[in-house]
Amino acid sequence: MHRVGYFLPENYQVMAMGTQSVFEIANIVAREQVYQVIDYSLAGGPVRSSLGTAVLTEKATETTLADTWMICGVVSPLSAPHSQAEMDFIQAAARSSRRLAGLCTGAFALGDAGLLDGRRATTHWAFADALRARYPRAQVEEDRIFIVDGEIWTSAGLTAAMDLSLAMVEKDLGHKIASSVAHALVMHYRRAGGQSQHSEMLHLGAKSNRIQSALDYARKNLAQPITVDDLARAVHLSPRQFSRVFQSETGHSPRKAIEQMRLEEARNMIERGRHSLEIVARETGFRDRKHLREVFVRGYGITPQVLRRERRAPTRRTGSVESADRKTQV
Repeated sequence: MHRVGYFLPENYQVMAMGTQSVFEIANIVAREQVYQVIDYSLAGGPVRSSLGTAVLTEKATETTLADTWMICGVVSPLSAPHSQAEMDFIQAAARSSRRLAGLCTGAFALGDAGLLDGRRATTHWAFADALRARYPRAQVEEDRIFIVDGEIWTSAGLTAAMDLSLAMVEKDLGHKIASSVAHALVMHYRRAGGQSQHSEMLHLGAKSNRIQSALDYARKNLAQPITVDDLARAVHLSPRQFSRVFQSETGHSPRKAIEQMRLEEARNMIERGRHSLEIVARETGFRDRKHLREVFVRGYGITPQVLRRERRAPTRRTGSVESADRKTQV
């Protein structure tokens, strides 16, 4: 049985507890208790969350053992330093466990314990600059969902910890069970660690179900030619009415929005490093590799090849384990 210990500081961010559902559902899908989840704190007893609710915990000492430690963050990580007792415990936990994760702003606790020196790490985007300033020897990458650097895992803010936990299940039990867990949790899709915290789907900010449905349709069909007529037909609007409503709700033309979605998906595929650029271009709806490069440079200021080299380099270093014409194609 794999023992998962949650270390809860006072006023821990309550969303961290939601990740325990990932291990709960993994046990159900696997039809055996693969994971045993236990809550700990320095003093033991009830610990209050950021919401004010209390969780009963067991007392953690430097000899408390777990295969995985989940170090939960707090809402305001800059307001109070971590105590020496906390640092001693986290350092001991890192030495005795198979892996240790800083959830959201839990990365600050890992940094105070000296566990981020020379490592890649991430945290909630709002605290990335502060993390970088406090721990200059860490390589902070704020635009990541989660990062695995050896035995140290860190996640971006809030729901990104769900993706980190699901990745742990996949590493332990395989892709099939992890996919079943995601399906049971009604997670829209399982995000890879390299994926950006800032999704184009969120940036577009559709206000109505119709426009959101159009965006969903586009996302599922990026590899195919998509016209304004196609999108309008999918949501039962005339092309003219659709274009007007889409621009009003998102601030972008349909053509520009789809290009940005294709670009984001291409970036995710490149960062995962599993496909050639020819396949990336084909799967994301670009005409060819040259067209992908042109749009990529215009959007990100670097070529796809440079991005791929940048993402591969840290892995090798650390050994660690994302219109005028309505008929015009968008």
